[in-house]
Amino acid sequence: MFLTPRWISLFAAVLVATITVVFLGFVPQVDAGMLFVAGIASFFSTFFFFYYIIDLLVFREVNQIYATIQKLKINDFSISRKNLIKSVNPLKKLNREISNYVSKKEEQIDELKRMEIFRREFLADVSHELKTPIFAAQGFVHTLLDGALEDPEVAERFLKKAAKSLDGLDVLVRDLVVLSQVETGDMKMNFVQVELVEMVRDIFEQLEKKASKRGTVMLLKPRNIKSVFVLADAQRLSQVLTNLIENGIKYGKDAGKVVVELTEENKKVLISVEDDGPGIPAEFLPRIFERFFRVDKSRSRETGGTGLGLAIVKHILNAHNTTINVTSKIDKGTRFTFTLTRPMRELAINP
Repeated sequence: MFLTPRWISLFAAVLVATITVVFLGFVPQVDAGMLFVAGIASFFSTFFFFYYIIDLLVFREVNQIYATIQKLKINDFSISRKNLIKSVNPLKKLNREISNYVSKKEEQIDELKRMEIFRREFLADVSHELKTPIFAAQGFVHTLLDGALEDPEVAERFLKKAAKSLDGLDVLVRDLVVLSQVETGDMKMNFVQVELVEMVRDIFEQLEKKASKRGTVMLLKPRNIKSVFVLADAQRLSQVLTNLIENGIKYGKDAGKVVVELTEENKKVLISVEDDGPGIPAEFLPRIFERFFRVDKSRSRETGGTGLGLAIVKHILNAHNTTINVTSKIDKGTRFTFTLTRPMRELAINP
């Protein structure tokens, strides 16, 4: 039984009617008819009196609270006045709805605080990353203007250094644009049938010069693999694989190897990129896909890069409805893996 105005009024009416009838029963002049009339009269008068008084008090408060909510223009408050009036216990329902609303707002506030911290950190990182090449190029240019132009050899050396700094700045800005486009959904994916074996070999050719400088061997497994097809955006998938393979070359050991393995699994293709470098400490693994995060900052500065590569990789693969996983062992190497969907029908590709 709910303690609604109706039940409270009924209980009070029965109680008052019973007391009235019992009290009048002790009066000698009162007969049964009079007792019946007195009981009925006291019952109905008490019932309606209590019902309207309680109802008025309850719903007056409910209406005031609801009016306040409307005045505050809380548009996402999910209960209407009509539903409140018709509910069994309007105050309880209103309290529950307000509690739910407050809980949601607290979650949103916590998320906004987290995003504010992330925004501040991101702005600080961007400022630092932009400042480094700008100050370097600025220093070289001012040195040239202060007289170094008179020496052709020094001028050429400083101009090359300034150009290298500006090239790094250009790469950083382009990576920031790509990351922003992927995160906001402005970058549209063009999913087509992609042949992975040819793509990986093309990337090997592009990175051959960098690999040879460190004596790194790039391998594709299985060795006798002919062709593997997946559904993907060809340009973005090439960007993902290039980034992972290039990282293996940069951060792997000298005279090491980078292995790309393609494994067909029913409707999926498992793609892994593995190096035999120094590995990544376990405490850093959850953070390596964060923007500008570097395990070894000094080494990263030497080898170049913007610190955005893995963040871009993660978001591109998310746009392909897949995730990237990483495993690493110290002094053993690091392995990145992700899966892509195979096409329903593999179209023949002319050689």
